Amino acid sequence: MKILIVENEIYLAQSIATKLNHLGFDCENISSVKEALNIQLVDIILLSTNIAGEDFYPLIEKFQNAIIILMIPYVNDDTVTFPLQAGASDYIVKPFMIDELIRKIKHFTSYKRLQKEISFYKDYFCNSLINPNYAINTKISFPLIIKSVSQKTIDTYVINYAFVKKLSINFHSLYKTPKFQDYLKSISKQQLNYIIGFETLTKDKREEFLKKLKNAPIILSCLGEEIESLSNVHQINIKNIPQSFEEDILSVDEYVKTTILKFEDKYPDTELSKKLGMSRKSLWEKRKKYGIAKKK
Repeated sequence: MKILIVENEIYLAQSIATKLNHLGFDCENISSVKEALNIQLVDIILLSTNIAGEDFYPLIEKFQNAIIILMIPYVNDDTVTFPLQAGASDYIVKPFMIDELIRKIKHFTSYKRLQKEISFYKDYFCNSLINPNYAINTKISFPLIIKSVSQKTIDTYVINYAFVKKLSINFHSLYKTPKFQDYLKSISKQQLNYIIGFETLTKDKREEFLKKLKNAPIILSCLGEEIESLSNVHQINIKNIPQSFEEDILSVDEYVKTTILKFEDKYPDTELSKKLGMSRKSLWEKRKKYGIAKKK
């Protein structure tokens, strides 16, 4: 990341630059605001507010998307309140410890990175997944099980439901941590709990899990497994996958897993393994890896 140090105290500027360069930042020292305005691209600005005769507000205005930390001689409206209102990120009072300045830089770089991630996922959900054509239109009760051969299809229905109901999602994955007891303490009654990988549990474990989840707002994703034997549980079986989802490029693991789940009722293992281009032993290992129990 590029850091612009706007400071006319040469020793201070060089001291800051030396420490930050050692941490992997690309620093440039400039002694005047006027000169700094000629810079085009910068991620972080360390801006001294007591350079005589210089107005630093144009710099704050030009680099509104950058992290701007004010280096000030004292605290008042002119040095802190007004610059922060204009768009500066934070301030530090001279003289200061370099480690404290570094802490602020790390804090704001992490914050900016988190903002970008949130923006990405928000755009992805809004543009790719939130679609009124794939909404849950029936009255439901919890816990709810949604079954499909496509994980993305289930995800879409859940996200649409949460979006329409204005609910935040508390996400869990049984693929990552198969011991469902680990999730019980983190189940929220104020959020929509979305748990994927329900098909990895044995029938007895499913029944036990559902009993413990009673009266909590929970949706369980069940990928391809038969679940008709579960009683007194609301279930939705999505058989028609949106065409746009079918056209997505799957990873090799996703393709193999989906194929096993989709065709294990139609072909014996000998033929299914042949169609997948693997041995029966490899097919067995794949079932074990994906948590797919062999149907009898």
